[in-house]
Amino acid sequence: MPRGALMIIGGAEDKLRKRRILREFVAASGGPEARIAVIPTASSLGDEIVDVYDALFRAEGAAEVIMVRPESRAEAADPERVEQLEKATGIFMTGGNQLKLSAIICGTPVGDAIVAAHERGAVVGGTSAGASIQSSHMLAFGVGGSTPKQRMTQMAAGLGLVPGTVIDQHFEQRNRYGRLLMIVAQSPQLLGIGVDEDTAAVIEDDVLSVVGRGAVTILDPTNITTNAFDAKRSAPLLASGVVLHVLPQGSRFDLVSRVLLPFEARVDPLEAAEIEEAGRDLRQMARDIAAGDASPSVLRRRLRRTRPQPDGDDA
Repeated sequence: MPRGALMIIGGAEDKLRKRRILREFVAASGGPEARIAVIPTASSLGDEIVDVYDALFRAEGAAEVIMVRPESRAEAADPERVEQLEKATGIFMTGGNQLKLSAIICGTPVGDAIVAAHERGAVVGGTSAGASIQSSHMLAFGVGGSTPKQRMTQMAAGLGLVPGTVIDQHFEQRNRYGRLLMIVAQSPQLLGIGVDEDTAAVIEDDVLSVVGRGAVTILDPTNITTNAFDAKRSAPLLASGVVLHVLPQGSRFDLVSRVLLPFEARVDPLEAAEIEEAGRDLRQMARDIAAGDASPSVLRRRLRRTRPQPDGDDA
């Protein structure tokens, strides 16, 4: 059975207007047959955070939305919670404190159930903290800034759904280039992935595609030259030779070969319907202007009468 899609959302996804990312998550989870488990462990909010996603997912057609909220590693070993995840067609992890999320679910039966759900074909999505934890190595906390500096961030273990990567979120909005550069300078075997707000990196069969208003930034340090191994304290780091990819909506990137794939523009179905309706209106307007007081059929007859007729060989 093929693995399910991963939806890595950079946070602050649109919940009020088109809701494109959340709509795609519900559709990938089964649409009217979707059974979505929301894991709000990272959030400092109460059950109201689940109420928000419950309303959003049901508005997009999901059949059922349940809450799975372990608040300790003991609760993350609860067989009932594991069983709920085993029945889910989609699992969604909310934003909040990613270190708390990692500390509670990684290496527990609940964490194992999330990985198993992905392996059996369920969609696993997450926003902000729920995005970072999907990588093998997770940025736990740290400061922003464009220049990579020693010790500007710390890492923790992630779920490993995207092996060999480190994922950061709110990327452009919180200026997190420097800390992601620091991580890949210290660990050049990792591919750095930064996801902007209201943007999702969707991964299927090791191909990353981009959906949303922002971009996904990829740092490939395969051939990096760095001094990260002997830089002192908070000194700026040398990071030369890192390959930078900035991928807007519609971009596709092979995570295995680390190359950009041919661009495939994607059009939102709602936008396509609006464009088609506008096109019909414009075509009708053009016909009305051309015809004047006459109908289009009368205009066509007039054009035939005035058009030169072919003769001889031309006929």
